[in-house]
Amino acid sequence: MNDKKFWFTFGIILIAFIIYWLLGHPFFIVERVTMLYAILLAAAMLIFYINKAKRGEKIYLRAIPGLKAFEEAVGRATEMGKPVLYVPGIQDMDQVETVAGVIILGHVAKMTARYETALNVPVARSIVMKAGRESVREAYIVEGRPDLFHEDMVHYLTDDQFAYAAGVNGIMMREKPAAVFYQGKFYAESLILAETGNSIGAIQIAGTASPAQIPFFVTACDYTLIGEEFFAASAYLSEDPQLIGAVKGMDILKVMIIAIIALSIFLRVFNDLGWINFDILKYLTIQ
Repeated sequence: MNDKKFWFTFGIILIAFIIYWLLGHPFFIVERVTMLYAILLAAAMLIFYINKAKRGEKIYLRAIPGLKAFEEAVGRATEMGKPVLYVPGIQDMDQVETVAGVIILGHVAKMTARYETALNVPVARSIVMKAGRESVREAYIVEGRPDLFHEDMVHYLTDDQFAYAAGVNGIMMREKPAAVFYQGKFYAESLILAETGNSIGAIQIAGTASPAQIPFFVTACDYTLIGEEFFAASAYLSEDPQLIGAVKGMDILKVMIIAIIALSIFLRVFNDLGWINFDILKYLTIQ
């Protein structure tokens, strides 16, 4: 859908909505109309930037320090003649963090194929194993080294949380990987894994949007992709226009929300002081 079609469709919907509203809006809860406006604005912003990315227009994404360390970590493993261990979390493909982790896995696999470095990817879900194998296979084919790929690179351990952590720790202690990546959804096993990786002297790069686990990764790992940096990294590495456009659209929405909050505070303070007679909160509050 190009911009003209998008804005034409959006305009028709908006006009229909205004007419419906003037006729009495029998199916609307008036106190929650702000939420409707917010949804329409968010949808319009996301679609606009996704279409912009699909047209090939340049969309700037800030460089993330953790991404620059990926090649350093794989290069270190190559120089030392040791493998790379990649842990994509313990959840299934219905979690967006797992999807992002599998996307980043493809980027790491391209580097291991390029440098002919051993790659080990233990997983906790069968669907993740299948998706991970396809991602790694495609990476090795793109790099022109399909002969180096074998399906045991991505292998299943167990669904049990701490049994999986024990299995990954065992791999670390036996194989002594020089680089360890934790990219996905993690819970209480995060500190156990990160401490073991730290004890063997591996360079560790973590990425997760789980707020409770970020402090453990920050403490025990060399680099950590925190929260939305993790999703931005997957969009940046995949070069998928939909992901890049969505990240840009969400960033613009955040700026707008911050501006609205600042304006609301400003107007409320001046309203309470009696300098102006306008209470913006009654227009912005969602019941």
